[in-house]
Amino acid sequence: MPFTVVVESPVSAARMFKAALVDWHNLGPKIAPHVLSSASIIEGDGSVGSIRQLNFTSDIPFSYVKERLDFVDHEKFECKVTALEGGHLETILESASVHFKIEPTSTGGCICKAVTESKFKPGAEAGDEEAKAKESIVKLFKGTEAYLLANPDAYV
Repeated sequence: MPFTVVVESPVSAARMFKAALVDWHNLGPKIAPHVLSSASIIEGDGSVGSIRQLNFTSDIPFSYVKERLDFVDHEKFECKVTALEGGHLETILESASVHFKIEPTSTGGCICKAVTESKFKPGAEAGDEEAKAKESIVKLFKGTEAYLLANPDAYV
């Protein structure tokens, strides 16, 4: 189920990176409470190796995901996270990770890219999970964009 999602935004790369990726455990529950009931860093300080847990509402087919921050580059606006527990690891996946990169555009906005890597459990199939995962990533960036446009002083 590896796939790539690309979303263009008028928001600067720096603001998008801080809000959508670095501080998502704080911002996500505020702007998407219908999906993300709570989130927090449960181990570490937000640097490489830290683990955060995202807790979902009943709108999502699983209750939580624990993810580890494997890589972060604050200057190039990119990071990689690996799912450790929860989510589809409980059902159809053996492993899953996402590499995010936010690229500045010449117009002052950005292009948000998410490249997933995953390995299915023997006999498991994606079904409509890939489409749902893509939609979730697009919603993450578009929801963050809407918040940042409505709050121009946030994450500057």
